[in-house]
Amino acid sequence: MPSLSAVKQKVEDKASTKAEAAIGFAHQSERLALYSPSQEDESTGSTQAIEAKFITPNDPVIQTANGGRLPAVPVEEAIKLNRLKDIIEDRDPSETEPVHDSEGPGRESIHGARPSEGDSKQSIEPEAPLRQAAPPSRTNPLFPPLPLYGPPTLLRRIQCLALRVSSAVLSLNFLLVIILGAAFTSIPLMWSHIWLRITFRNPDKRRPFYEEEERRKKARKLAERAWEKKKKKSKRHSHVTESIISDSAEDAEEFAPLEGGKDPIVCDVGYYARRVGLDCEIFDVQTEDGFIIELWHVYNPREQRTHSAKDREHHSPDIFPSHSPNDAAPSSPYKPGNKKYPILLIHGLLQSAGAYCTNDDDSLAFFLAKSGYDVWLGNNRCGFHPRHNVLKYSDPRMWAWNIRQMGCLDLPALISRVLSETAFEKLGLVAHSQGTTQTLVALAKEQRPDIGEKISVFCGLAPAAYAGPLIGKMYFKFMRVISPGMFRIFFGIHAFIPFMMTMHSLLPGSFYGAMGYRVFAFLFNWTDERWERGLRDRMFQFAPVYVSAESMRWWLGRECFARQKCILATKEEKTTEDREDEEEDQVREQSSDESSDDEEGRPSRPGLKESTTEQRITKDRVLRRRNTDRSRYAWYGPQTPPFALWVCGADDLVDGRRLLRRFDRNREPHVDLVHSKIIEGYEHLDPLWSMDSIEKVGKEVRQVLWRTAPESARKICRTPKGCEEITDFYIRRGKRESVKPQLDTVAGEWSEKGKQQVGGGGGEGDRDLEAEIQQEV
Repeated sequence: MPSLSAVKQKVEDKASTKAEAAIGFAHQSERLALYSPSQEDESTGSTQAIEAKFITPNDPVIQTANGGRLPAVPVEEAIKLNRLKDIIEDRDPSETEPVHDSEGPGRESIHGARPSEGDSKQSIEPEAPLRQAAPPSRTNPLFPPLPLYGPPTLLRRIQCLALRVSSAVLSLNFLLVIILGAAFTSIPLMWSHIWLRITFRNPDKRRPFYEEEERRKKARKLAERAWEKKKKKSKRHSHVTESIISDSAEDAEEFAPLEGGKDPIVCDVGYYARRVGLDCEIFDVQTEDGFIIELWHVYNPREQRTHSAKDREHHSPDIFPSHSPNDAAPSSPYKPGNKKYPILLIHGLLQSAGAYCTNDDDSLAFFLAKSGYDVWLGNNRCGFHPRHNVLKYSDPRMWAWNIRQMGCLDLPALISRVLSETAFEKLGLVAHSQGTTQTLVALAKEQRPDIGEKISVFCGLAPAAYAGPLIGKMYFKFMRVISPGMFRIFFGIHAFIPFMMTMHSLLPGSFYGAMGYRVFAFLFNWTDERWERGLRDRMFQFAPVYVSAESMRWWLGRECFARQKCILATKEEKTTEDREDEEEDQVREQSSDESSDDEEGRPSRPGLKESTTEQRITKDRVLRRRNTDRSRYAWYGPQTPPFALWVCGADDLVDGRRLLRRFDRNREPHVDLVHSKIIEGYEHLDPLWSMDSIEKVGKEVRQVLWRTAPESARKICRTPKGCEEITDFYIRRGKRESVKPQLDTVAGEWSEKGKQQVGGGGGEGDRDLEAEIQQEV
């Protein structure tokens, strides 16, 4: 039994430890706070950090005393804060959470991540509790740690100002070089067009859709005249819209235009939606780290009225609130059986969701909405209007994020809001380019795989998982060569070249669209051959948007994607995959050659045939074992939704064929690839803007979304146009399954009566029962 002095000493040691922890916690709390104590007042309240909430093992969000949230900080800083709080409050995680064995399979590496030395309580197993999950951001070359910015101080303000000045000058010069490069590379094309004009030839006739472009151009002019004529009929100009809507109702058109006339070329999705008889409303969504992002809802104004401003405000940062998926949303205008299945569209790099809405009826968003889907357009953080719950534009913490935060925080927040508004269990997700990247990153086992249970299918257009040859261009190499510190001097620690957004707001739409096309075509090596040129200026009204310099550094800097050329695998892992694929191809080719030799009956030495057969069996076993081993290093687990991919055959920006090869080689056994297509001749933006994109992509996306929708959702939703055969198939299959027990019973009874009675003279009761079952089927 311990003596009284020993107990007293133990109590004193514990009190001393708590006192030291309290001091350390106070310092750490101030280090991670929004403001220092001297900067706080009655309006701010206490902004000191009280706890780090781990959204994923790599993304801790700081909670402040006044209820605010701050973006992710380095993992070790968050762990330190929580451990000090555990000591103060007598919370010991090791007593309540199991410690995983550090020697388990896969411990040595997960996508290039290695656990920190000396951290015996940490685990990188996907099922490990967040407190014990190893922070790969400390050592993972794919996701290096973000910089830590504390409360604003005089020194930090001076540093930020210096970086903003240097980046304003240097990034503007960089942009001018790009513009000059685009101008010089356009000169040969310009002279070619001039020569064709001089020789009385039309250069546009070389375009693949020239005749269709001319037809659509004439149709738009006729529509503009008809709109102007209808507008003149209105006697009271203050009620033009109401009069036109009334005329549209008399015309009994399902999607009568609410706007028309000559296109002013504006950055407004609602305007272009109204031109095709739809409308758009904007919802504010708060992410778990406090960013306010925009979610656009495209709807049919004949069926639904806009939500109130209060309903469209952002909710709490907590996502996926508990609700019954079978209960209709309070604001839902649709009756059971006539609802619309929700789908969420995510845009690409430097774009907004308006990229899905620029081609009138051939826009993917409007096409799916008119087909019968409930279409929601998701935008990432900052976008056109950078907003945060507590941070200001000038605060560098507002811009300390990259692709992982976009995938693990923005995407779940958007999905959660759509599901809460529609009261569905799942939704269909469609993404293009960077939208596919953030989805592929978020669904990975070490990131946020649980959102896979909220997605019925992931449709990836021009999926960006592997880099294409374009990454080797000179200006991209420049960004990869300079150090992280020099990158920040060139491009700052705030928004990436914000001058582009300034010019967007100042320049006329037609001039900005033409210049934007030339610059982006020079950067990303695409053309407008397949686009409707008359609408091209619209397409660049929704780009660029505000993105963080850290995000662009992830894409183009020396540490991340540009170096590894993959979003979830290092260069070394890619080399290993290439070697394994080459060996597998050699084995298969050799086996195929040996089979051909046997079939041709070529002479062989005695005993050779047996050894060849045995060798082939051994090789097959090796291939099967290798495929089994590969699954241990798969990116995705059993929560992953089905994938459908549309790869552009002429895409220099990303390598979609390699991603398909990953699935073909059984490296992702948990991924159900329900649809895959390589569209030869398509460039990176063609799935959105090509004149035949609806035929080659849109109609297939529409069917895949409906074919993979949950059966419970198909029962309460209207069948989208063009998907009637899919619905009929599921109805027939359901009836067959419901009648199958009866058929089995009847078949058993008939077999007992004998073939003669069944074949030629069954009783009236048997025939009636058979007819009844056939009628049911």
